[in-house]
Amino acid sequence: MTTDIATDVFEEHRPVLMGVAYRMLGRVADAEDVVQEAWLRWSGADRSDVREPRGYLVRVTTRLAIDRLRQVQSRNEAYPGPWLPEPYVTDYGATVPDTAERAVLADTVSLAVLVVMESLSPLERAVFVLREAFGYPYAEIAAMIDRAEPAVRQLAGRARRHVDERRPRYEVDPAERRELTERFLAAAAGGDLDGLMSLLAPDVRLVGDGGGLGKAPVRVLETADKVGRFVHGAAGKGLAEVSFRFMEINGGVAAVLLSGGKVDSVFQLDVADGRIQCVYIVRNPEKLLSLAVER
Repeated sequence: MTTDIATDVFEEHRPVLMGVAYRMLGRVADAEDVVQEAWLRWSGADRSDVREPRGYLVRVTTRLAIDRLRQVQSRNEAYPGPWLPEPYVTDYGATVPDTAERAVLADTVSLAVLVVMESLSPLERAVFVLREAFGYPYAEIAAMIDRAEPAVRQLAGRARRHVDERRPRYEVDPAERRELTERFLAAAAGGDLDGLMSLLAPDVRLVGDGGGLGKAPVRVLETADKVGRFVHGAAGKGLAEVSFRFMEINGGVAAVLLSGGKVDSVFQLDVADGRIQCVYIVRNPEKLLSLAVER
């Protein structure tokens, strides 16, 4: 395999490798570092015996991601305030034509699921990602992480139960999610507290991630009254030339707020029964860097 062919093969599989690494780590920069390291391993390897490049590359990426996850897990233990994954643009376009496959990929990259996955062990997380998001057989996963197949089945069952018990289940049409997002933003920008309250479920939650660098609640807010009053009081404060862009982020529509042309924050809503169930706000500037090039 020549260098040019090796590069083409790697680039062909890069989206899958990035998908695995991001789901494992919840951080775009860390995922990119892992994929770059996978490229270095691939470019320097003896590829003459590699019959299935995708499987080989996913195995390398998974092992690198497990190692990286073990290194960085302590970061969240000292994280100031609630933690959310770094927003990840997921406009699959024509690359994922199957509706069922698209739904699985979107679910396993959603903010709610990634937050739950943070409490899994690195091996549980790897098995969950490879099995649930990418549909790998247990035998292949066992080879990828160097574990016996029965152990992998146990890890998969434990991880699936953990995620199923803790993740919220909201099924909503993307058009409805966008409409409610637009109404939410319009009510906030217009100072319409009653309008905001009419959109919120009674037990709505607001999770804000400022990382100690951007203004956000230091605790998760609960109930419509607390969430509505916070959004009403905070909307637009200290920001100039505010505008919004809608993008597909973490498998669903999200609003990217720009101030003076620079990304300030990302809003995403979980919606059910025509009401907002959860508001996610990412304001940590370090987690918004990857969106700057998307403007």
